Amino acid sequence: MNIDLQAIEDAARELYIRALKVLPPDIKQGFERLVGSESVPRAQGVLRTMVTNIEVAERTDNLLCQDTGVPIYNLRIGSGVEFDGHALKAAIRRGCERATREYPLRSSVVHPLTRRNEHTSCGIEVPVIHIDFVDTTDFLDIEMIPKGSGSENNSFLKMAIPAEGIDAIKTFVVDCVIAAGGKTCPPTIVGVGLGGTSDLCVALAKRAATRPLGTRCDDPDGALLEDELSHAVNQLGVGPQGLGGDSTAFAVHIELAATHITMNPIAVNMQCHSARRARASFTPTGVHYGF
Repeated sequence: MNIDLQAIEDAARELYIRALKVLPPDIKQGFERLVGSESVPRAQGVLRTMVTNIEVAERTDNLLCQDTGVPIYNLRIGSGVEFDGHALKAAIRRGCERATREYPLRSSVVHPLTRRNEHTSCGIEVPVIHIDFVDTTDFLDIEMIPKGSGSENNSFLKMAIPAEGIDAIKTFVVDCVIAAGGKTCPPTIVGVGLGGTSDLCVALAKRAATRPLGTRCDDPDGALLEDELSHAVNQLGVGPQGLGGDSTAFAVHIELAATHITMNPIAVNMQCHSARRARASFTPTGVHYGF
């Protein structure tokens, strides 16, 4: 299957706009679940206000949040797809720039030293583009995630001592949620990366934080720990927007990798309640949009 680079560019543009304006169904269902289980009246009121904000934004074709985030594009490419990798990434960058200039969107991306904003949502190494490969033949999938700074600023890494075992993981995750408090605009998805090297561990935490609600860690021990930590963080009383209550997190998600016998890396990355993402799948029948 050959890839039309213009179609990739158009999809990159469209995905950025879609992700900023329409919240995925699993997140909306997560809100319904939290509203039904929240025991603190004030927290219930905060959750209902957040739900109203989502409804108004979508009804009036406005952005869910003013923070357009750092644009992230995750690609999965099938074995039968022919493409020029450099040209593919350039097409995605052009689409990201077009979304910012043509829609227009606020550009949140600046140079880390000069703080210069090119007003394109692009810069050195941004948009962030991750490419992976799948065994499906004629298939290319692009997931777009605008990662806001409120949640991204609350990212943590600990190179724990292996002898501390699982207790170190539990303590670190709980401590991170407490430290983040209301700064992450909870309820959040708490992403936890375990194992690998320091850089892989942080990447796993990001992958976990941006996974759809309702999905589980592929590793059975990881899935059990997800359940335990999800219950634990919602006993902390942080609550929606940090104002108290049971609804601190939609869930804790875990992704893990093998690691060295002398290492126990743990990373935490959080996603705010506006857990935005959009997806475009390219097949021989055309381009299909979803979440």
